[in-house]
Order: sequence, then structure tokens, then C-alpha cells
Amino acid sequence: MEREHIGLILKRGWQRRCPRCGEGPLFRGGIAFHERCDACSLQYQRNNGDTWMFMIITDRIPMLLAIAIMVFGFITTTWTGTALFSVAVAGPMIATIRQRQGLALALDYLSRIYFRDESDAIHATRQYVR
Repeated sequence: MEREHIGLILKRGWQRRCPRCGEGPLFRGGIAFHERCDACSLQYQRNNGDTWMFMIITDRIPMLLAIAIMVFGFITTTWTGTALFSVAVAGPMIATIRQRQGLALALDYLSRIYFRDESDAIHATRQYVR
């Protein structure tokens, strides 16, 4: 049973490519993703909502860092400072939403590999990567 390096799988997700083969695109437009990979036929999300936990994690950790910055001493006293801080926090969050969702799909793929469920189709082929 061949397993791919975890870092490579996560990198493929961040690059919005199939976590198994790295060839097929994850998204068909906006933040809607394809059901399967065009190249290797990997089903990206086994059940609707499987990646919910990973999407929450990839969203909430950056928000937690912004909140920690505010709690541990960053205080804005003007409306321009508040606006600039809001843009500094929200800008990268909005700009990287597809990368973070791709990372969530890659984390879901890793969980499917390491926490086996024999009814999952990826275990029927005994092949995790091409």
C-alpha cells in the first residue's frame, strides 16, 4: 500500500488540485468544487458535509490569530486604524478562501486514508496516488 507524503497532499490542496494525483482541478467556479477528479476519478467529498470540520478549522485558526492580536495589546483609537486593521484581517481571509477550502479537501482526503472505512471507494483500489 503506497502512501504519498502528507506535505505533498496538503500542497496539492492549497494549489486547488486533486489531493491524490495533483492533476484535476478542485473547483469548477467560485467556491463550488467538482464531485470527482477529471484525471483519477477521486470522489472529493464522500458524503455531503464531510469536509465541514476541516473547513471550519481552516477558517477559524486565522480568525483566532487576529483575535489574539487584539487581546494581547493591539488597540486602535481611530476609525482609520480600525478600518485598516479590518482590511488587514479580512483581505487575506477573502483572498485565500479557495486555497483554504482546497486545503480542507486535502485534509479530508488524508483522514480517509489514515482512518480507514472499508466502504470508502478509495480503499477498493488499494492505490492512494497515481
